[in-house]
Amino acid sequence: MPWREVSVMDQRREFVALAREEGVNLRGLCRRFEISAKTAYKWLARAADQASDWPADRSRRPHQSPSRTAADLEAAVLRVRAAHPAWGARKIQRCLAREGLAAPAASTIHAILVRNGRVAPPVRSPAHIRFEHPAPNLVWQMDFKGRFPLRDRRWCHPLTILDDHSRYALCLEACANEQGATVRGELERTFRRYGLPSAFLVDNGTPWGSAPEPGWTKLGVWLLKLGVDVIHSRPYHPQTRGKNERFHRTLKAEVLAMQSFRSFADIQAAFDRWRHLYNHERPHQALGFDVPASRYRPSPRSMPGRITEPEYDTADIVRRVGTTKAYVSFNGKLWPVPQAFCGERVALRPLTLDGHYGIFFGARQIASLDLRDTVQ
Repeated sequence: MPWREVSVMDQRREFVALAREEGVNLRGLCRRFEISAKTAYKWLARAADQASDWPADRSRRPHQSPSRTAADLEAAVLRVRAAHPAWGARKIQRCLAREGLAAPAASTIHAILVRNGRVAPPVRSPAHIRFEHPAPNLVWQMDFKGRFPLRDRRWCHPLTILDDHSRYALCLEACANEQGATVRGELERTFRRYGLPSAFLVDNGTPWGSAPEPGWTKLGVWLLKLGVDVIHSRPYHPQTRGKNERFHRTLKAEVLAMQSFRSFADIQAAFDRWRHLYNHERPHQALGFDVPASRYRPSPRSMPGRITEPEYDTADIVRRVGTTKAYVSFNGKLWPVPQAFCGERVALRPLTLDGHYGIFFGARQIASLDLRDTVQ
């Protein structure tokens, strides 16, 4: 519309006042105010109504909207959104359907959220291929989310464990540090409740160790005794653990964003509430908007009451690694092994006929030695 941006209502009043003068050239006046004749007659007609607010813009919304969503259904959409501000249209649609309501299309729900100022324009991410293991407990993804401060000036390090197949959150624990002993304690509690996975997918570094071997840690050795393998993601490729990374973003958006917590008790209570919601109530897009609990079953492998030690054949050359220095004695020399195996029993097995041996912990080779190596 060609009215100037400044004092539009005053310009309309002025135009009408001048247009009402006797003998005025209406079309010439329109050119001076840079409006069309149609616009001029519209404002003259509104001024004739003698309403005090006639110069103001009126809503262009139609008097009736037969296809508009019912007010009570729109209120239900906004109610779910208010309870879960990070949820999108399709999650809200699934929740309304679970409540027995005739949920509108996801596009309609999105339009309601836009109309009420609840969502920003979407940011499209590149298409990617999603991979998942075919059954629960084959692989669990484990990581620490980035630490954040509590109001009591301590740092919280959230430990997260996610089942790769179902996206079920098995552990969401507010830890005071990222040490191996802390992780082992949380894993023991998780194993007692859900059983043992076949493997863990972790990143590289403390306390998991690193790939390629020999990046062993005490935690990795303990898992090996339980029959749980440790798989390391490719360095500098967080997308390898994409499900856990996505879980962390959701946790930040729905729990941690714009909130602060006084103590570990406060943040753990918030974690516990949200973990239940995430597993049992929150529709998951990657699961066809089912909840993770619908696809998860506890592992049939229970946490043993006693950790078993590796057994070796009578033909094996068995040695115990030193308790303070990581060496084994063989053929009059000391041979290094990873520090994490201090105090453990290992077996030396010939790999070739020319003096090349492998050092094994159970069935896993952890080091090697070569009797032809004269540098010791």
